[in-house]
Amino acid sequence: MQEQKYDVIIVGAGPAGIFAALELSRNSDLRVAIFDKGPPIEKRRCPAREGEGCIHCQPCSIMTGWGGAGAFSDGKLTLSPASGGHLSELMDGQRTQALIDEVDRTYVAYGAPQVVYGGRTDEFEALEKKAVLAGLRLVSVPIRHIGTERCSEIMTRMYEDLTGRGVDVYMRTPVTRVLVNGGAVFGIETEDGAVVKSPWVIAAPGREGAEWLTQVGAELGLHLTCNPVDLGVRVELPATVAESVTQLLYEFKCLYYSRAFDDLVRTFCVCPYGEVTLEYAGGVTTVNGHSYADRRTANTNFALLVSKSFTEPFDDPVAYGQSIARLANLLSGGVLVQRLGDLEAGRRTNVKRLSRSIVIPTLKNATPGDLGLVLPYRHIVNILEMMHALDQLMPGVCSRHTLLYGVEVKFYSNRLQLTPDLETEVTGLYACGDGAGITRGLVQASASGLVAARAILRS
Repeated sequence: MQEQKYDVIIVGAGPAGIFAALELSRNSDLRVAIFDKGPPIEKRRCPAREGEGCIHCQPCSIMTGWGGAGAFSDGKLTLSPASGGHLSELMDGQRTQALIDEVDRTYVAYGAPQVVYGGRTDEFEALEKKAVLAGLRLVSVPIRHIGTERCSEIMTRMYEDLTGRGVDVYMRTPVTRVLVNGGAVFGIETEDGAVVKSPWVIAAPGREGAEWLTQVGAELGLHLTCNPVDLGVRVELPATVAESVTQLLYEFKCLYYSRAFDDLVRTFCVCPYGEVTLEYAGGVTTVNGHSYADRRTANTNFALLVSKSFTEPFDDPVAYGQSIARLANLLSGGVLVQRLGDLEAGRRTNVKRLSRSIVIPTLKNATPGDLGLVLPYRHIVNILEMMHALDQLMPGVCSRHTLLYGVEVKFYSNRLQLTPDLETEVTGLYACGDGAGITRGLVQASASGLVAARAILRS
């Protein structure tokens, strides 16, 4: 590394960091550098996605590298402040929507499709009535779907633009410390001991970097708030079961409060005609889903997540989620899959029973097993209640052949105390994206990068 000083350093090459760099490079001649522990996008290869099985890459190629987790997500752009993060808690809704609209235009300019799903229509209102009768809240948000293969193409174009404007990018360069003196940031230290100075640092480590940012916050004495931990399963069923809803909304967003415990259960990351995939982060293997733009499977999958908050004396929801995931890994060697009928009957799914299922699993290396030995009883009761509620909206969800994969965990649990401009208690240190606990998806993560960059430009 020849240059040891920059005007702005960005830690994390995911959507938040990329959009911060786009804004800075378009509107100033500031010297900007991006640091990320993952590989360049052309080097990001996931053996699990290619049928070879997860080999626990360090770091995970699905979660880290240029484009962050967004590069290999299925690219759903949620175009409303009502879903995808907490930016509207830090600023007014009008400002948040304006940022979302700007982010959307940028993605379209880089190659996102024109089609937008959702919105309030007569068909949606009919679905909404069915949902209410089932005890569900159906949230209407417009969604643009990019597709997994197109996401990486868009992120590649952004990389080419940024490097063409003089932004320096250091991949495979983990940052270990954020350097502070007298209450103000003055740079970073990388894993190899290099000190790079800058009066402004944007910490945008992504969901996989949430634990790193928590450690940085603790080292600097920053105040942290624990977000709820989201833990649950990924559901896979025939695409025809959900077709009446996914063709209208693409991604249905349903909220449910369980009768047994009054816990919030929500649908997340619906993947019509998609496939179930693996992730490796924080030392554990978890499950996720993707949909492609140009190819389809016979199945649709989505997550059911139970949100739980913790109070004193426990204050580490990330560790809680990791411990549940480790138990699933211990029993299965990776991810468990179980038929809904077997879970409700209190028996393990084995290879023979799985072979009789009419739902052919798209994740071929999941191990048949018993989620009842992994998930807390409370979570299982909540998930089963939600499944039966969804069955009233989409008959067939509760087929005994429906597959449940476990576990799915979202590690964005600690949230720094931030100003509306996303500045931390350290002058010149900003935090944005999923890793900061303020966003939960591509659009609001990207928008948060704009917020931090514009605050620096004003300075």
